[in-house]
Amino acid sequence: MNNLILIGFMGAGKTTAGKLLAREKKMRFLDTDERISSEQGREIRDIFAEDGEAYFRNLETELLERMQEDTAGAVISVGGGMPVRKRNRELLQSLGCVVYLSASKQTILGRVQGDKSRPLLSGDNLEKKVEQLLKDREAIYRLTAHVEVRTDGRSIHQVMKIIDQETRKYM
Repeated sequence: MNNLILIGFMGAGKTTAGKLLAREKKMRFLDTDERISSEQGREIRDIFAEDGEAYFRNLETELLERMQEDTAGAVISVGGGMPVRKRNRELLQSLGCVVYLSASKQTILGRVQGDKSRPLLSGDNLEKKVEQLLKDREAIYRLTAHVEVRTDGRSIHQVMKIIDQETRKYM
């Protein structure tokens, strides 16, 4: 396993940690949402609005299938909903060491408040949406991950150090 895959809820720190880890480990950084957005020529929120969530989830699965063949030596940050599909969980696990960056509802709310780029959190009652999605996804994240790292109250450098220590046996 030579890829490091970061999963977790929106605002858990996947992109921030991923970019720094990639630089520190001299690996490529890939963000699946950015790659899908680039390939589609539009923002994720526009894909959701124009074609729906199911279409977007299909794009995620197709991307993961391609990555099995063409991706090595990368730190990969994936969209928060990617592990929801069973097929995606299998693909993620075969792609490399999967790290679940977990955070409390309060931490996530503090990080995503006012962010208009997240289609599943748009509209009213952000707290209730976050609470429900966390409830729906936490067990799936744990089922998918080789390692779980809590990000609450930790600096990005503390999180990176824990990821490095916990993933050595998988890399």
